[in-house]
Amino acid sequence: MCLEAIPPPSPSVTRRGVLAGAAALAGTVAVSGTAAAASSAGAASSAGATSSPGAARGGGTPAGGDLVIRGGTLLDPATGEVTENAVVVIERGTVRAAGREGSVAVPQGAETLDAHGQWVLPGLVDAHIHLSTAAEARDAVRQGATSARSGSTTFYQDIAVRELARHSPALAPRLTAAGVFVTPDLGDTVLADPDVTPLARLKDGVRSAEALRRVVEVNLARGADVIKTRVNERAGLPEQDPLAQVYSYEQLAEIVAAARRRGKGVLCHSYSEQGCHDAVTAGIRSLEHGAFVGERTLREMRRRGTYFTPTLTAIAGLAESTNPILAERGRTYLPVLKRAVLAAHELGVPLAAGTDSSGGTVRPIGREVELMRAAGLSALDAIRTATTGAARLLGVDRTVGRLGRGYAGDAILVPGDPLTDVTLLKRPTRVIRAGIPL
Repeated sequence: MCLEAIPPPSPSVTRRGVLAGAAALAGTVAVSGTAAAASSAGAASSAGATSSPGAARGGGTPAGGDLVIRGGTLLDPATGEVTENAVVVIERGTVRAAGREGSVAVPQGAETLDAHGQWVLPGLVDAHIHLSTAAEARDAVRQGATSARSGSTTFYQDIAVRELARHSPALAPRLTAAGVFVTPDLGDTVLADPDVTPLARLKDGVRSAEALRRVVEVNLARGADVIKTRVNERAGLPEQDPLAQVYSYEQLAEIVAAARRRGKGVLCHSYSEQGCHDAVTAGIRSLEHGAFVGERTLREMRRRGTYFTPTLTAIAGLAESTNPILAERGRTYLPVLKRAVLAAHELGVPLAAGTDSSGGTVRPIGREVELMRAAGLSALDAIRTATTGAARLLGVDRTVGRLGRGYAGDAILVPGDPLTDVTLLKRPTRVIRAGIPL
């Protein structure tokens, strides 16, 4: 779990080239007609091609479409309010109005999507996913994850995916990028940037304060939005012990301090109770996996406002593994993690949904909502972990997680009441990304 090996990009790729290449990719894909919706997104991308790099990195207006979603039952996850026979008006990728039919002015001649018989929800958020290819990004958004947070990639592919999403939103989720993993053994990631390559000669790996700061600094120079590190080994490799601790409290605190100097948060791969406690007290923003997190650490998380992203989907996936060690690990960890999720929720620890998808297989974020519900959350609270809750973690709660004026025109349609059956979220009948029906 947490990252599969991916071949390195061309040696000609540079820091500036990541952004330029992503912009070119967006235009190329749109022109070639890879997706039906891409042509309209590509036209907007072409119009923005002359904007400055600063605009491409967040200062400009993303491509988006005009659409009216009409006749469905609208759910607001923030309040739990249900509006029947609703209308959502999206202009240039942003919601301009939403409410009951008759209370909302509909522009004449606007493209209309008939949602009668469907429930309409805001696009979902996958707060822990590894997107290394354009195909994975496309799969994620078409399964309803219209926004996401990267759990790191090997060669900064997530930063390029983020830029692709800004130019051609039909092709990728809105993405918070983590860059490369801050981990003792960088492996092939030493090839990701010439400024990281010298770390390959370190006998003990990335462990000294200087080396830890270096990886964080290179990530931020590349444009990472958050920093990803670990405190324990991986659960998805049978030869590793997920309860073995690889970084101390002091080392984690060094990573957090380096990120905070640039205003960035840290997400931390963790399993053991001591590892979880060290990570939380070191100041991380969110605890990932956290199967054996204990009550003392959960109480500390509540006090600090630390988020919990349990990635139940990934642990459930282990239980289905053909490898007997991984299967047994998954069967053992999953019920423990479900109890931890319910304890966290009852204590008031904020929860965020994440699938930890990687290696070419993108699992639906709706599956994580289903498992949150199975852990004991109400249907509405489970839905919140993939909407308003995850949006707050990503810092986009003023534009993502609801369908109200000023919010992103991202939506999913499902063929029934998700408050009665959350499994419907695994198979949305329609996804709208920035006003573009997919």
